[in-house]
Amino acid sequence: MMNVDYLSENELLKQQNKVLQNEIEELKKVIDILRGQMFLAQHKRFGASSEQTNAGQLSLFEGDVFNEAEKEKDSLLPEPELEEIIYKRKKQKGKREQDFSVFPVERIEYDIPVNERDCPVCGCSMHQCGHDVVRKELKVIPKQFSVVEHVQAVYSCRHCEQNDINTPMLKAPTPKPLISGSGIASASLAADIANNKFSLSIPLYRQEKELKNNGVNLSRQTMANWLIYIYEHYFKSFIDLLMLNLLAHDVLHGDETTVQVLHEDGKKAQSKSYMWVTRTSGESKTPIVLFKYSPNRSADNPDEIFRNYNGYLHTDGYQAYRGIDGVTVVGCFAHVRRYYFDSLKSLPADVQQASPANKGVRYCDALFALEKKYDEENLTFDGRKEQRELRSKPLAEEFFAWAEAELRKCINPNGAFGTALKYTVNQKEYLKNFFLDGRLELSNNRVENAIRPFALGRKNWLFCNSVNGADTSAAFYSIIETAKANGLKPYEYMNFLLERLPDLPPEKYYELLPWNPNIPNICKTPVKS
Repeated sequence: MMNVDYLSENELLKQQNKVLQNEIEELKKVIDILRGQMFLAQHKRFGASSEQTNAGQLSLFEGDVFNEAEKEKDSLLPEPELEEIIYKRKKQKGKREQDFSVFPVERIEYDIPVNERDCPVCGCSMHQCGHDVVRKELKVIPKQFSVVEHVQAVYSCRHCEQNDINTPMLKAPTPKPLISGSGIASASLAADIANNKFSLSIPLYRQEKELKNNGVNLSRQTMANWLIYIYEHYFKSFIDLLMLNLLAHDVLHGDETTVQVLHEDGKKAQSKSYMWVTRTSGESKTPIVLFKYSPNRSADNPDEIFRNYNGYLHTDGYQAYRGIDGVTVVGCFAHVRRYYFDSLKSLPADVQQASPANKGVRYCDALFALEKKYDEENLTFDGRKEQRELRSKPLAEEFFAWAEAELRKCINPNGAFGTALKYTVNQKEYLKNFFLDGRLELSNNRVENAIRPFALGRKNWLFCNSVNGADTSAAFYSIIETAKANGLKPYEYMNFLLERLPDLPPEKYYELLPWNPNIPNICKTPVKS
């Protein structure tokens, strides 16, 4: 009986010890996660924001597929010789003249007084033999305001005046005002306000102060009302036309970002709303970028946006984009790389190079290096697809096999490295769709770059006051980013639109699309030679 009690007590101690060991292991995992989060937070706060890594690290993979990518990357970045540097620096001297060649020139000439032109040696009168351009300065003309009076000629019939009871009158036709009932709203003023807010990220209250400094009393409420009026009466139909053209493409990019709307039915002011952004890919000859406001992030939004779409859609790993009829989702290797990069930066600097997370980063770098090589070779889309099958696909398959093997033996799958591995394995199906068509891209960075101006503006104006304001913001960002994607200057293009839209029926809006050859040259960004 005593022996049985002793064994039971011994077993109890073993079990308690096992529980303690398990708790210790779990605590170690938590400590690893917290330590990683601390290092990553320190890097994001104090380190460089760029995600670039040392290109030479690709050579660490000797004897495998990385060796090929390493050689190609070297050929993309040859070591410059001294003569090359000298030549390039000499060539750069003319760059400023090229940049300034689009501006008018104001010439100021300096001459010697007539009574001081005698030769200091013989005393004879000297003649002018040339000019020296001493320097060139870039002069700024501050914002100027002028009043435009629209004067309508009126005609009457003298014969009827003298011989009839009624006198016929004729009035010259005049263009419709931009905003009905507004005495001062011109296309140029509205375009300037919109460009300042949505392109230059200057909130309306700052514009109100600047206008007042120039003698113009225009409240921010009036400016906001103008922008909403323009959206509701003109840009709403114009955006619908852009959407039809967008969905006619075979390859698109999609993403979403947060926005705060203060007055929204059924929601607190502090809650998140979203801007859904869709844009064409690099193969498009008619680039389009569209923003769409939504109060939530549910899957109903992409379902609605891509309801009539059949083609490829580049996205991140968000599940809401999956399962849309007719849509083939293409994953983003830049997001994959970001997970490994964050995992790498969550480690102490002295162990980063030997970390397996470093290998994940270099797999992605090698794939991007091959894409850069294909760009330099000016391959057709069919040629690019063929080269990807031969060179990129084996590397990607090796990457996926490595990630799956690493995940099986990963001690802490909830840590930063484990999360990167799980993302790679879970997104494998969508990442491999990249090889289906030569027009597809390795990343979704194109749409992220289109979102960046909105994110910058959000830091300045912070929130939208109403749903109408959010819809208006989405429309103006759509017009501006689409204009930029087509090589147009935002202010000039918006001014062009607002001058013509009031007198143009919606069925003729296609005449004003940014790729239309009739767009005036003043709207086009100068092409640098």
